[in-house]
Amino acid sequence: MRTTYTPPPEVITVTTPRVSCDGASGIRAPRQIPGQAPGKTPGAAVIGATALGHPRVFLEIDEHGYVDCGYCDRRFVLEGGPADGVDQATLRDISEGGDPGHR
Repeated sequence: MRTTYTPPPEVITVTTPRVSCDGASGIRAPRQIPGQAPGKTPGAAVIGATALGHPRVFLEIDEHGYVDCGYCDRRFVLEGGPADGVDQATLRDISEGGDPGHR
């Protein structure tokens, strides 16, 4: 019988085994247009980076082909690695350095 785990909230396929995560990459928030009064022009906001997230951490993908961020649970899967194309709900969480018995 195959064990099923809760799938990660987000899976990002990467091409290098060393990745960084700040929990906010790809999340966008409204930013004020310079020279415009706040709230005066509906729909005038442009998109910019947000301040949400967590401290930037650098993670290393090991021989399993994936690693999970210990802060936000994003999973980084190495393209062409053993976890690429696999149902992510069948893989255990691997936070770098967080599960020494897994290696």
